[in-house]
Amino acid sequence: MVASATKVAQLEQRLLADWSHLRQARVVADEKRAGLGNALAGLDSEDTSIVVSGSLARGEFTSGSDIDWTLLIDGWADSRHHDVFREVEAKLRPFASKGPGAECTFGSMVFSHDLIHEIGGEDDTNRNTTRRLLLLLESRAVGREDAYRRVVRSILNRYLLEDRGLWKGSGHRVPRFLQNDFARYWRTMAVDFAYKLRKRAGKGWAIRNIKLRMSRKLIYVSGLLACYRCHLDYSPEDREAIFGDPDRHKEVVEHLEAVFRETPLEIVAGVLLRYPHLDEAAKKIFSSYNDFLGILANDQSRSKLESLTEDLADDDEIYQRARQLSHSFRDGLLDFFFDPKSELDSLTKNYGVF
Repeated sequence: MVASATKVAQLEQRLLADWSHLRQARVVADEKRAGLGNALAGLDSEDTSIVVSGSLARGEFTSGSDIDWTLLIDGWADSRHHDVFREVEAKLRPFASKGPGAECTFGSMVFSHDLIHEIGGEDDTNRNTTRRLLLLLESRAVGREDAYRRVVRSILNRYLLEDRGLWKGSGHRVPRFLQNDFARYWRTMAVDFAYKLRKRAGKGWAIRNIKLRMSRKLIYVSGLLACYRCHLDYSPEDREAIFGDPDRHKEVVEHLEAVFRETPLEIVAGVLLRYPHLDEAAKKIFSSYNDFLGILANDQSRSKLESLTEDLADDDEIYQRARQLSHSFRDGLLDFFFDPKSELDSLTKNYGVF
């Protein structure tokens, strides 16, 4: 078993499971990022980071995966940034099976100002929201991390320092400002699914439907758990001391930054490892996700989902199998988040619902 120290691997061992597709996808992702790092060496700087998102950052890369990337700029505007962007674009092209999406959210230069300062309001476009939250939920710097880590910390500072209830409230210590933005993004993805269905005349309906049910839902789940961990990871005494003093916000920022450096699957596995009584829920969640990645890793199955139209889905064996997996994934998550034997049900009712 590779990467035996990972939390997913620990959970796999405890449950006597065999999540071979999860292991293989992580190996492929690690190898792909290493290759990109070698190809792009020297193109980044103190003020620029080359950042990948999507399955490559989540450690879920398969043969049909694309490469979502941005040139993140946190510094003085420089006309040479465009030259660097074009060089990165050219060197990435041989590694990608397809180009960036039609919405141009990725495969572009992204400046830190809007990510940090435009949270909410009319200027916080869908594109800006997506870039900001995926920077937290599913991203990795390939090469130098100077700019990347500065921007992540600055974004977390915005969410935490402007969350009055986090520091002056009572009861659970969950960053509601951040959690609400994760919830908004999840609902935006669901609404945009319908928008893209119409705009693209149904093209790619099946695979986007399954991804919404699985990988898109996963990143929301991991964001929700990351917010819960501001409460779960501290003893009652530490919570009172730390969250009673806004001057200690740096500790909480560093804690959340460390959480978000884990992949979504690692975040979910890490919480499940604390609750052995939820092992059946863990089996549903991870076994279904493993089989989902197995479908995507099979070129024939993936191609079928990419071309399948909605009117033929009811009779398609591959789509129905994927749909069943999404139901098992959902059921496991419901057992997990509404578990009455832990604080998770209370946290979910107070933050995930209302």
